Amino acid sequence: MNVVLLEPEIHYNTGNIGRTCAATGSRLHLIGPLGFSLSDSHLKRAGLDYWRELDLSVYDSYDDFIIKNPGADIYYATTKGGAPYTDISYSPGDYFMFGKESAGIPERVLSENYARCVRIPMLEGARSLNLANSVAVLLYEALRQTGFESLKLTNGEVLNKSFRQ
Repeated sequence: MNVVLLEPEIHYNTGNIGRTCAATGSRLHLIGPLGFSLSDSHLKRAGLDYWRELDLSVYDSYDDFIIKNPGADIYYATTKGGAPYTDISYSPGDYFMFGKESAGIPERVLSENYARCVRIPMLEGARSLNLANSVAVLLYEALRQTGFESLKLTNGEVLNKSFRQ
């Protein structure tokens, strides 16, 4: 699976998301401009020792990301509508894009891709969930649907690959 952060602003969120990606064998894509430095010690502290295991790609802009990932099946996570994330059938290799903490994904991108927009249901009046929590919710639903491919189950069974192969 692929997690895409569009212009993330908070290093702690990105560090936590990096840890989740490393623990699930998912690739993390960061689209700039970033609100922090990738050498930031707080970023790496939030990701703990998982950061060095992270499969990471960095892009200058949204357009750069789209050019370098032709044909990517991208789902755009937004509070502004779209299908509930549980109504989608995910496939291995899907991409889940999340916008920056203060503004989400730009309206232009959402309107161009509305059929691929998904949302996490919340009570009316709730603005949004924490970015790292939102990533975990969507990513684990997609992993569940695809049989937790490559993950170690709680009973110790290994499906395809183990961490730090």
